[in-house]
This record gives sequence, structure tokens and C-alpha cells, in this order.
Amino acid sequence: MNLRFWTRRNWMTLAAAGGLLAVAFGAFAAHGVADLRAQEWLRTGALYGFMHTLATFACAGFIQWGARRARFAPAFFLSGAVLFSGSLYAMALGGPRWLGAVTPLGGVCFLIGWGVLIWAAREIDRD
Repeated sequence: MNLRFWTRRNWMTLAAAGGLLAVAFGAFAAHGVADLRAQEWLRTGALYGFMHTLATFACAGFIQWGARRARFAPAFFLSGAVLFSGSLYAMALGGPRWLGAVTPLGGVCFLIGWGVLIWAAREIDRD
């Protein structure tokens, strides 16, 4: 992983793009898809994608409060969104069902990101 890429500007830009995609796919699930399974995949992908977009933005606050370790979490949140939400979006749009095997890898990335924030939170108000 190239740590120079993971600047605050880059990951906040990617998080904003992820938020845009989450809203777009959520709206598509509500208004553009008749298949119930595809709707559910799109909704689930949008929900988790949006939650982790917000978590990525929260990392900036953690860093402001002195939790420097929080800078590692966005890589896991955003990678998780690509793997988790992206695989669900792809299957909903007709992609092969084997993509469902990728979805849990995204979930693991999410869990690692939250673990990193737990670790980072221990730096806040350390006296």
C-alpha cells in the first residue's frame, strides 16, 4: 500500500465520491430496479458505503483531536467500500454471482478500520 497516496485530501475526496455513489445507487434501488434481490443488494451496498464514507470523514476529527493513528483507518474503510459495496452493486447490475465471495473481504476491511479507530481513540486526551 502506497502511504503517500493516503493523504487527507485524497481520502476525503474518495469518501465524497463514495457518498455520491451511495446516494446514486440507493436512489437507483428505489426507482430504477424491479428485481427485489437486486434492490436489496443495492440498498445494502448503499447503506454500508455511506456509513463508511461518514466514518472516513470522522477520521479527520480524530486526527484533529490528537489521534494520529486514525490516518490508517480510511484505507480500510474505502477499500472495504469498494469490495463490499462494489461487489453488491456489480451483482445487482448483472455481474457474476461469484462476486458474492468478494463481499465478505470488504466486511473484513470495515472491521479492521473500526479496530484502527479503537486503537486511535486511545490517543485522545492522554494525560
